[in-house]
Amino acid sequence: MTTVTAYAAPAAKAPLERTTIERREVGEFDVLIDIKYAGICHSDIHQAREGWGEAIFPMVPGHEIAGVVAETGTGVTRFAVGDRVGVGCMVDSCRECDNCKAGLEQYCTQGAVMTYNGVGKDGQPTYGGYSQKIVVDENYVVGIPEGIGLDEAAPLLCAGITTYSPLKRWNAGPGKKVAVLGMGGLGHMAVKLAHALGAEVTVLSQSLRKKDDGLKLGADHYYATSDPRTFEELAGTFDLIVSTVSAPLDFGAYLALLKTDGALVNVGAPEEPISLNLFSVIVGRKSLAGSSIGGIQETQEMLDFCAAHGLGAEIELIRADQINEAYERVLASDVRYRFVIDTATI
Repeated sequence: MTTVTAYAAPAAKAPLERTTIERREVGEFDVLIDIKYAGICHSDIHQAREGWGEAIFPMVPGHEIAGVVAETGTGVTRFAVGDRVGVGCMVDSCRECDNCKAGLEQYCTQGAVMTYNGVGKDGQPTYGGYSQKIVVDENYVVGIPEGIGLDEAAPLLCAGITTYSPLKRWNAGPGKKVAVLGMGGLGHMAVKLAHALGAEVTVLSQSLRKKDDGLKLGADHYYATSDPRTFEELAGTFDLIVSTVSAPLDFGAYLALLKTDGALVNVGAPEEPISLNLFSVIVGRKSLAGSSIGGIQETQEMLDFCAAHGLGAEIELIRADQINEAYERVLASDVRYRFVIDTATI
């Protein structure tokens, strides 16, 4: 075991504090990664505060990890010392179910092993990226191409793949009208990716406060959802709406913005259940769907796509001792658009 410094939540809703954790020894197929940057995802806050249910403490959040390979196991073939690599939301899965065999490890029927707040196959809790080092099986590590800074790449491991996956699955591209609901950490990446895929992109945000940013990042149109005229003007407009919002919504109102056969896909996960009049989907043969992250192969595809199109996240780099302040600012929507921890400061 190796002792490394990390930032952890000692209990639900408690401020994160500097501590030490144990990392396993590097096994035959493992990669030891010196973490350089770790993104702060809204889901880190949900889990550290038990918004999604009971959690494991102490918790070291962080599933947007970018770093450099420091050591490899004797059986590792995909990576070498010095390689730029990333780790996203999962670090293992059963590898035997139909989903795993299809490259959909995120939907492993046995349950994927999450990067933190999970339990590994060794029965030990998993600890995430708010730390100096991590040991991960090579099959759950991806390469970060040259051309993307590691700091801008870190959020791609969650915010990037979480939006890329549904955009690809629902065929966002030339001739398609795509709306992105919410212009935060996930939403700003959805705008960049949908634009790069060739779709006509509209941002639906509570206010016009971030309109200039949205247009600069690739949106063709920008509307305020607080204005009732938006829903009249845009009725029946979109092939696809990607909702990145983690708050309860009037889903009927947003489903009315879809064309026949359109889909409203949720990647934001409100803590509360929703209610829905089913005529909202019956009329117009519409779909209300959800999407998680992507599989390992799709995550690599997303990173390669971002490198080819010069895409990275819009970030604000912070020190580790600013994590608790950053959490409060995320909740206040006061970040443009992703906090990234410089792990050299841990």
